[in-house]
Amino acid sequence: MRLFFEHLYKKIFSRFLLKKTYKHIIATDDEPSRAELLSIEQLRHFSGKQAREHKTEFGSGYNLLLPRLDDNARALRETHELLVRADTAGRRMSPTDEWLLDNFYLIEQHIELTRIHLPRRYSHLLPRISQGPHAGLPRVYSMATELIAHLDGLLSAEATSAFVSAYQSVEALKLSELWAIPISLRLGTIENLRRVAQRIARRRRELDEGIAWAERVLEATAKEPKRLIHLLAEFVDTQPKLSAPFLSEFVGRLQGQGPAVSIILNWIEQALADEGTTVTQRLQKDSHEQAAEHLSVTNSITSLRFLDGMDWKNFVEEHSRVEQILRRDPAGAYFSQDFATRDHYRHIVEKLAKLSRRTEPEVARMAVEQASRAPLKPGCARARHVGSYLIGRQRFAFRKLLGCPWTPRSTLGLIFRRFRIFFYLGSIFLLTLFFALLPLGFFNFTPGDRRLYVILISAIIPASTLALSLVNFAVTTKVAPHPLPRLDFSGGIPKEHRTMVIVPTLLGSQSALDSLLEGLEIRYLGNRDPNLHFALLTDFPDADTETMPDDADLLERARKGIDMLNTRYPRKDESTTFYLFHRPRIWNPHEGCWMAYERKRGKLEQFNALLRGEGQEAFCVKFGDLSRLKTIRYVITLDTDTDLPRGSAHGLVGAMAHPLNRPRFDTDLGRVVEGDLCTTPSLSLSFTFT
Repeated sequence: MRLFFEHLYKKIFSRFLLKKTYKHIIATDDEPSRAELLSIEQLRHFSGKQAREHKTEFGSGYNLLLPRLDDNARALRETHELLVRADTAGRRMSPTDEWLLDNFYLIEQHIELTRIHLPRRYSHLLPRISQGPHAGLPRVYSMATELIAHLDGLLSAEATSAFVSAYQSVEALKLSELWAIPISLRLGTIENLRRVAQRIARRRRELDEGIAWAERVLEATAKEPKRLIHLLAEFVDTQPKLSAPFLSEFVGRLQGQGPAVSIILNWIEQALADEGTTVTQRLQKDSHEQAAEHLSVTNSITSLRFLDGMDWKNFVEEHSRVEQILRRDPAGAYFSQDFATRDHYRHIVEKLAKLSRRTEPEVARMAVEQASRAPLKPGCARARHVGSYLIGRQRFAFRKLLGCPWTPRSTLGLIFRRFRIFFYLGSIFLLTLFFALLPLGFFNFTPGDRRLYVILISAIIPASTLALSLVNFAVTTKVAPHPLPRLDFSGGIPKEHRTMVIVPTLLGSQSALDSLLEGLEIRYLGNRDPNLHFALLTDFPDADTETMPDDADLLERARKGIDMLNTRYPRKDESTTFYLFHRPRIWNPHEGCWMAYERKRGKLEQFNALLRGEGQEAFCVKFGDLSRLKTIRYVITLDTDTDLPRGSAHGLVGAMAHPLNRPRFDTDLGRVVEGDLCTTPSLSLSFTFT
């Protein structure tokens, strides 16, 4: 117990000490971030030297970045308000003031953007500098401030990439640090703007003070020249700072106003002479400082725009050691995945590295090695993919190999996943029972009272509805979604993954048919691809006879509509994009009417059989280039009221084509036993087995 309280005391004291030290840094360090300007080659040398000198520590600590951001935002807003008042009053504005006023909206946008992407506990996960002027701050923030200082605030993609690459040649950065680079650069740029803004605000106040004193002197000269002696005495007693901004307004307004004010100007010249300078020298020095500040402001604003336009996804992948290792995936599928899937894999590696106390590159290498040891057999394609050991079925064995401890949270999560139906239905049952029995506490019933059972039975339905809603809410809130891995087919679907989008429907009227054809065209326009085909699977409505008077006209209209779409959107290989498959009515003794076999389910079964070269007689009309049917790999089924948003077909096919999602059919069991398939009531994905 004594050790616990000692640890707690040290933790609180260290945070308090860091906070006080940080406040001291804010109060005293207000010089703009300027250091020796370095070329790209010099930056590489400096970055490598910095990587060798940095000493880091881990663990929780006081978050220094968010208070820093709040102080910077407050100081920048105060300067902005001061400049707005001066501009409203018609005061003279310097180019630096105008730049800050014109681009303040951009600064505020980046302040809010940084606050959104910098959670309170985010900096706790980053390695921190343990020694030096940046002690207690994340290592990546120290790198960002040094880069900004040696570029005078003007960031570029080449300089940033060279700086990070040189640092990683000595010390590899964690994945979280790579993602924190844009945030740190924003923080550093905003910090630099705050320091320049404080100098601008101080100059603005000194200018206003010079204007106020000059107006008092001119007023006394015009009304009571004899009061100038008393005014000079008051001027000497208040001891205003004879800074360059003060002198530029005060002396500039008094010069040429006659001999009456010469006594005050002479006193100022004498006071400056005692300091070894003159008004001219002080103003010349100030002009150089203003030029440097103007350059810092323009460079910082330009850098904020650069940070907005930079593709940080490519930047992280280019510099991630984990990414370079995972690209050695023996199955060759990793590089073909979309960015979201690759990023998910990298975050899993990051999580496993933290649990196993290994480095992230080491975990990635072990995953690739395990995948390489899988045999080269047709049924082992999934095992040769590195994702099988990160998110697939081999992940538990891989965790054991890494030496990841089983925490109570992970153990409970595994139990809930394995017995999820039991916990889901059990929770609904217990909550239903609780809510049903709850009203009985407000009444006094004897055990044999029939009213007790009437109230209990009446309360079951509303209690079950409430219990189901609460359990569903808890599940959606607490259980994280499991994203399906996808291959990146945004550039086009490969011919070996050729897909057919089908819409099973009924031919009931001409207006409904025209709507179906229009919907098919819209889906195609949003997902144009040479290896993506679209088809209507049609039946006639149930009838008392095999044929109806309007059947032939509707079928001919459907055929002409499909032919018109193929003519409007021709293909280079002279095949067809749009198809029509129609089934005839057959007598159903159970229903007592003429109808298509098994309605929607029968369409899908018979269409899949047609793709396999079977059941040719199931469809009485097959319109389109039928030679392409044998090359169809996947089928996307849509309801008539289901849209296919722009590019979504590429994502769906990419999910079906991923090695971890490909089904494995067990001939003994007669069903798919492995592979994640995505299905919803209005949209389904299916594989065609050949």
